[in-house]
Amino acid sequence: MTRAALAVINLSALQHNLQRARAAAPHSQQFAVIKANGYGHGMVSVAQALTDADGFGVASIEEALELRKAGIKQPILLLEGFFHHDELEQIQQNNIQIVVHHQDQLVELEKLSSQNSSFDHSIVSWLKVDTGMHRLGFDPDEIEDKYQRLMKCDCVAKPIRFMTHLANADDMGDKTTQQQIELFKSLLVDEEVERSIANSAGILGWMGSYSDIARPGILLYGVSPFLNETAEDRGLLPVMTLRSEIIAVKNCKKGDAVGYGGTWVCPEDMSIGVIGIGYGDGYPRHAQSGTPVLVKGQRAPLVGRVSMDMICVDLRGHENVLSGDEVVLWGEGLPAEEIASCASTIAYDLFCGVTSRVPREYVHE
Repeated sequence: MTRAALAVINLSALQHNLQRARAAAPHSQQFAVIKANGYGHGMVSVAQALTDADGFGVASIEEALELRKAGIKQPILLLEGFFHHDELEQIQQNNIQIVVHHQDQLVELEKLSSQNSSFDHSIVSWLKVDTGMHRLGFDPDEIEDKYQRLMKCDCVAKPIRFMTHLANADDMGDKTTQQQIELFKSLLVDEEVERSIANSAGILGWMGSYSDIARPGILLYGVSPFLNETAEDRGLLPVMTLRSEIIAVKNCKKGDAVGYGGTWVCPEDMSIGVIGIGYGDGYPRHAQSGTPVLVKGQRAPLVGRVSMDMICVDLRGHENVLSGDEVVLWGEGLPAEEIASCASTIAYDLFCGVTSRVPREYVHE
């Protein structure tokens, strides 16, 4: 018998969320960000479901090649560009687009052009501007020079695209986002270039960030990109529902300590439900006592420490709970944002943390 833990991926919800992004920014192309194995949802399955996406964003050449091997034909963008010069041949052969954000990348493209390469495809390139994230990208006062150098590279397709990344867009009260938008729009190097600003928060909350291409990420998976919100607040549907089962019901006495370290003590005679999931499956190790789960659709609070393979919950107020009864850890009926808050993390971390020993089941509902 297999372990009870299961991640159910609702592809219809995924498609709904992409359409939500398209409705919010109807004049923008939508490049769906599916890096990190589709935020833990299964990159290839996500790409195959998002047939309406105008393109995809990934983090590495390995991810891009996996998509091409699976038959994905849409444009694929390497969001961090290439890391080593020997990747450029595969990039050209597989018609993969790149972000150029660093001097070393620009030098390698110039070298490739000087070699009079006979590759069939020139490389679609996105020049990244650092408007305030201070992570990747060229400073605004460097952009004119970098743009002109890229324009002289024969291996680079024309026109060149421009992009930036919003640092604080999850906070609608933060002035940084508007400052970034205004700075980016002031860099009008060429009227013909396509531009990309909006991430998930930009798409749903900052109309000024709308441009030629949007890059939805976390919203696709049914999570609000804003602080102190859930997916429902933005018309999004949860895509991943993490499920398991009750594997034992333990009748404990007042004063019994539950789990490692005895950090939680029964205040009265009571029933404890043991659930077949733990940090070995990706359930957050730092989830606090009181973190909710759904047992047969009814909330029950976590008690004690999360173990590698099990968690325990307080079954007071629950009737007739038996081994084999279904438990929802997050997803349908229980927002991932709420669980992330209880574990002092973010929903991205929850999704990406679900380990390979948890099967993914793909459904259309």
